[in-house]
Amino acid sequence: MADKSFLSWPFFADRHRALAETIERWSAANLPVAHRDVDAACRDLVARLGRDGFLKHTAPDPDAPEPIDVRALCLIRETLARHDGLADFAFAMQGLGAGPISLFGNAAQRQWLRRTRTGEAIAAFALTEQKSGSDVANIAMTARREGEHYVLDGEKTWISNGGIADIYVVFARTGEAPGAKGLSAFLVPGDTNGLSVAERLDVIAPHPLARLQFDRVRVPASALIGAPGGGFKTAMATLDVFRATVGAAALGFARRALDEAAARVRGRALFGGPMAELQMVQGYIAEMALDIDAAALLVYRAAWTKDSGAARVTREASMAKLFATERAQRVIDKAVQLHGGDGVRHGATVERLYREIRALRIYEGASEVQKIVIARQALSGA
Repeated sequence: MADKSFLSWPFFADRHRALAETIERWSAANLPVAHRDVDAACRDLVARLGRDGFLKHTAPDPDAPEPIDVRALCLIRETLARHDGLADFAFAMQGLGAGPISLFGNAAQRQWLRRTRTGEAIAAFALTEQKSGSDVANIAMTARREGEHYVLDGEKTWISNGGIADIYVVFARTGEAPGAKGLSAFLVPGDTNGLSVAERLDVIAPHPLARLQFDRVRVPASALIGAPGGGFKTAMATLDVFRATVGAAALGFARRALDEAAARVRGRALFGGPMAELQMVQGYIAEMALDIDAAALLVYRAAWTKDSGAARVTREASMAKLFATERAQRVIDKAVQLHGGDGVRHGATVERLYREIRALRIYEGASEVQKIVIARQALSGA
């Protein structure tokens, strides 16, 4: 059973503790799901998470907008990830895709939130290109103004929910200024003419992922989110909110790995006694528990800081994302080692965790980029 003592930390209010109990019960009853058809599984997960009220945490009510509760997002992601990585993915991408609309959308655009909050529509965040992953300012896709419309041309790649999303938030170059200041964000329905899936991308922990082609995709000027040239601000503000939740998902994977390792060493005999009595094994378990608690402190500090009204939590979120994902990789590696040959058997829980954790050290800002962000913050005195 995963440790729940962290819920008594002062980062949380009673509503968070109640939410943690509710999502734990739901996860135990509904997860894991079959991963044979990831498109169908994700559609079903989004529908069920919406039906049962959890997706309301990914975006505010358009009629009564309130700030997103980042601690709630983190608690849900941690719990879902501990039970099923695909469920965490389905929840997280709904939030990331709706994030720019929540933060910068106008009243008409925010009507989409009614559908994303209930699971009736799947959202996607289309930022990355082949030559502009971590370097967002290098985006090449263009959006040209033609009368009362914009025409989008180019490609996006590594887009989660690519091919199954009903709505994409797409970042393109509108040219108000060089580099980051010349980007804008647009709301593009998935069935818009000229938008197609150029390639489905298979990865070691499968989920819906695609390279998208935009061939003279025509959208009304009202599809622009925020101001022209404000796309970089929109993207960074969205990631500022959701980056700490990536750390929370890593935390969920790590907690599951520790549970699996503890059960293994208690029940496995080695050299005439339980593995758990070997000092080297105890050293592994101690290091795993330490990494998990340290990661949890950073993750929930970042979430609490944002929820307490901080305009930006760039430093805190980057620290949380970097530390939690890197240490979760280390925790899971130890769990695999403690399982021996069974740890690398396809379908074993720790083998699945080993595949699932790897991408978290790359997406939403690779570990190396987080180090640059943290260093710049430290050197600036911020």
